[in-house]
Amino acid sequence: MYKKQKEPNLIGAGWQPLNRDIDLNYLWETWLNNPWEVSHKAMNVVSYIADALGREHYAWWANFLNLFYETTREEIDEFWNFITPEPLTPDNRYRDSLSIETPVVKSVTRDLIPIEQVLLKLEEITIFRLLSFLGRPDLITQYSTGKYFYYPPEKFVEWNKLKSIGSIFAYWSEHEIWLRIDPLYSMDRDRRYTIMAKKLAPLVNKVTYDLAVMLSGYQSRIGQVHSQFAINSFPADVQSFTDAVQEKVFTQNQLAVLVYGNPGTGKTVWAQAVAKEILAPLGYIIFILDHAAVENFVPPSYLERVCIIINEADNLAPDRSTEIAQSNYKTERILSLLDGTLYQSVIDESGIQEQQKLVVLMTCNTTERLDPAMLRKGRIDLMCEFAHQFV
Repeated sequence: MYKKQKEPNLIGAGWQPLNRDIDLNYLWETWLNNPWEVSHKAMNVVSYIADALGREHYAWWANFLNLFYETTREEIDEFWNFITPEPLTPDNRYRDSLSIETPVVKSVTRDLIPIEQVLLKLEEITIFRLLSFLGRPDLITQYSTGKYFYYPPEKFVEWNKLKSIGSIFAYWSEHEIWLRIDPLYSMDRDRRYTIMAKKLAPLVNKVTYDLAVMLSGYQSRIGQVHSQFAINSFPADVQSFTDAVQEKVFTQNQLAVLVYGNPGTGKTVWAQAVAKEILAPLGYIIFILDHAAVENFVPPSYLERVCIIINEADNLAPDRSTEIAQSNYKTERILSLLDGTLYQSVIDESGIQEQQKLVVLMTCNTTERLDPAMLRKGRIDLMCEFAHQFV
């Protein structure tokens, strides 16, 4: 009884039955691969039709109507589905994917908000920005109660307004991107959205260019990077250093910058200005991390360009020869982050390693308290002392 109620619900919501068209090449290949199965199913259909039309105790018109009886129709549909290709669905060519269960709700506890929860929210924002950028798909289908349905693309308005009983599939031919929407039967989750493509990073880069993420306990949030001062408002020597930083951004995949000086010399606001004026327009997502977040943070692999801002790095990576640093494991963490060994040391199973562009901007009051390993050649690319009182 429940099965019969589903189909009208979809049709009433604007979905239409999807008629599978005959494909002669597919039919020929099916016959060559399994002629006995094709013959067997064809004979079953002929037998059902003969039985429906050959009843002796019924009028001819009653026998004709019997062709549309559910059992006969199911047999005919089964045969038709066997000799016709299924509608398009994603295949293994689409190796890149983003998937999220929505809605992602930030819950605050007495402990710090987990980094994973903020990153899930970032992924949700990224997916819905991608869908907004892609616009109306070329194909929308749904499989339910053993049948395929399609939703006319010209009638499409919003994804959350599409009635979903089974899995919904959508396809954009220009970008070769698939979307799959699965209904969830959960108290706090509505649907799972999964985007699949041969290569997602360039499109993700387009839709996330202005995003910034602050990971700092209760104050963790996602928005846009804020800068109080423009780069051209800094002293001439700082502007000259900024030009060097910008040049390295264009020529290196990984860049680490350290600025140091007394409090009030503009180190933090300079890092924010560089992030806003130079890196964000190039497609970098900005992550501003406190010391607790650094310990557990790995840049999301689906992002093509990432900038990490770490303030007061001398407190984060103190000299390990001092007694106070003996129990501080963050030094090793930030060293592996600067080396790229933490998350770039394993090549993909396919043998292809796409290097993520990473810029790390660090500030500190003095380099004297930093662990010497931080300052070794190859870890910090550019350093500058801020000597002018700015703020």
